Amino acid sequence: MLENLSGRFNKVLRYLKGEAKITEDNIKQALREIKLSLLEADVNFKVVKNFIENIREKSLGKEVQESLTPYQQVVKIVKNELIEMLGSEDKELNKSSRKPSIIMLVGLQGTGKTTTAGKLALYLKNQGKSSILCSLDLKRLAAGEQLEIIAKEVGVNYFKTDSNNLKNIIKGIMKSSREYGYDYVIADTAGRLHIDEELMKELKKIKDILSPAEVIFVADSLTGQDAVNSAQNFSEKLGIDSIALTKLDADARGGAALSIVSVTGKPIKFIGVGEHYIDFQKFYPERLASKILGMGDVLTLIEKAEKEFDEKESELIAKKMMRDEFTLEDFKLQLNRVQKLGSISDIVGMLPNIPAMGIGQNINNNPDIDDKKIKHLCAIINSMTKKERQKPKILNGRRRLRISKGSGRPVQEINQLIRQFLDMKKYMKKPFFRKMIKKFDFLSKMG
Repeated sequence: MLENLSGRFNKVLRYLKGEAKITEDNIKQALREIKLSLLEADVNFKVVKNFIENIREKSLGKEVQESLTPYQQVVKIVKNELIEMLGSEDKELNKSSRKPSIIMLVGLQGTGKTTTAGKLALYLKNQGKSSILCSLDLKRLAAGEQLEIIAKEVGVNYFKTDSNNLKNIIKGIMKSSREYGYDYVIADTAGRLHIDEELMKELKKIKDILSPAEVIFVADSLTGQDAVNSAQNFSEKLGIDSIALTKLDADARGGAALSIVSVTGKPIKFIGVGEHYIDFQKFYPERLASKILGMGDVLTLIEKAEKEFDEKESELIAKKMMRDEFTLEDFKLQLNRVQKLGSISDIVGMLPNIPAMGIGQNINNNPDIDDKKIKHLCAIINSMTKKERQKPKILNGRRRLRISKGSGRPVQEINQLIRQFLDMKKYMKKPFFRKMIKKFDFLSKMG
């Protein structure tokens, strides 16, 4: 998401690297390019105007630090302004004074409300909080059945009822949730293709009866300014507390993310970054700002890694590397762990952009990056015997042909894997690599 914008920003800011100081002329050219980049990304024109003016004032003002280069000064200012545009700080869900806290999801039809309800329930479950899902969409056929299926898939409870009376349904939900001590009730509501008075009356009625702790507007980031305009209408006519943006992983212009907070005055609290229920995150303005500026999103990557990588297992792997005992079996286990972190492009997107090392967005442009390659490597290793995984040097032509048939991969790929693995083993023997492993081990223990 926002890859084009990120590329344009970095190109503009790199232009300032060759400048000795910030002047009216060079900052004018840079701001013009930034302005065009934001407008092309479908950012609201009023938001863009304020953004550009703030950067101009602060870049040429007295608050610029003399110890920084013009490039560093402008990057720092632009990052701070992006964070301000995105909402300054991350915020938690509102809670009621007593259980359960009711979360009401609203939005237009097709924005992903029902799926977001399931994703939010799973997110809360992983935070150690219990929740129950319920559908208050009485008009859309099979709306309840769809939510019930989602509830089963994410492993949370669903409130089922045969009643068509809104007051009775809500009364039943509240009674059930208090009896079982749920932390949250997540209520999915009806939507329309367009905002109309009938929808608003229905939602106002639900809101009055439910008295939710939080009303979350679910917006589809692919719709750009339409999402911003809808959010503004819902905020003015119904009253919302926060926003959840869906499909931020898509190849969209992404202007909604950069406009919606400024226009509505409401914070983005959650973002959907994939099709799976687990692809749902708390929104951190600073992390997205860093990603746009090519600084990556290492914190999110670390959080994912903490969930998937076992600390003791990682220590064992480090010791094996130090003792030159790292095998193809260990290599395959690490590949499986990496797969759980997400696609390679997602992982690379979280890395900072360091051109000299080919890290970050520079790797994204590499056509050789393919998630299927990890599966192919695993298939090759799985086709080996235990002895072959431990001692790949014994792999002669006959053995490699057998592995090729078993894995369905050409002998050339097997040769490449073995060659690269043996090169990696040589690399591990080098003194500086061992020092690096010891340093990381020390830092992890300190942490």
